[in-house]
Amino acid sequence: MADATTRFFEDLDHRGYDPLLAKLSGTLRFDLHEGPQTMHWLVRIERGEIQVSRQDMEADTVIGTSPAMFEELVTGRENGLAALLRGDMTVTGDARLIVQLERIFPGPPYTEGPRRYRKEVR
Repeated sequence: MADATTRFFEDLDHRGYDPLLAKLSGTLRFDLHEGPQTMHWLVRIERGEIQVSRQDMEADTVIGTSPAMFEELVTGRENGLAALLRGDMTVTGDARLIVQLERIFPGPPYTEGPRRYRKEVR
């Protein structure tokens, strides 16, 4: 079974075109650091067309964090801006790309779209 990070990037790659990103073009590399090892994910966006690979190459924006923190981000349990402000995540290059890409990350648990919370199911 794939972990949440792998599922996130595989799902992103299978989208092909995402209308939320129609005005966005650029490359983002996610560097997930754990000890001496770094896992790379490269996301290419060309006017909403998305391609994901595991290449370690130059990108317009590079996001660095731990695999555990990134899993928190892709499951909606953590907020990217809060992680950045705490120093749990770094962004170099064109920060506008990550701001635009943030809209495809899941919201907090128990949400149904922007600012609409659903009741917790027990």
